[in-house]
Amino acid sequence: MEYFVYGRDTVDGFEIKVALNEAHWTFMDGYADGLIARGPTLTADGERTTGSLHIVELPDDDAARSFAYDEPYYRAGAFETVEIHRFRNHFPGRTMWDFTGTAQGRYLVLTKDAARPLTSEHLIMYGDLLDGDTHIGRAALLEASSEEAAAALIHADTAEVHPWEFGGRR
Repeated sequence: MEYFVYGRDTVDGFEIKVALNEAHWTFMDGYADGLIARGPTLTADGERTTGSLHIVELPDDDAARSFAYDEPYYRAGAFETVEIHRFRNHFPGRTMWDFTGTAQGRYLVLTKDAARPLTSEHLIMYGDLLDGDTHIGRAALLEASSEEAAAALIHADTAEVHPWEFGGRR
């Protein structure tokens, strides 16, 4: 099963995460074969993180909770909240590393509206957020020229849009 895991930073989350980057990356190394997408959400100027996103294949809900709550950033208090949802991937078999784009701005877009099929060369990853088998929203990783263009690309009536970048060891 695929899971969407998104931790939203506390006020001092960025500083905690900077201090624990190596521990976080080492933890993620243990999940390397299951990672589909990863990376931080950012402030508008790109200078600080506002959250940490992972889409990962795991065997079950217990493994997803362990992935989220045993992670060094979480254990150190970097996150105010953590969302864990099953993820119905509209690009099965694809990872963010398969995406070749123009490197314009990249965004995480979250909506609570109904599932709808989308196609665009600017979609990096796209899928439904599920609570069990119940659809509760959509998540998209995409490239766009602005936050407004990102929301428009997925035809969202209302959208939560976050600047985002590919994550991993640097």
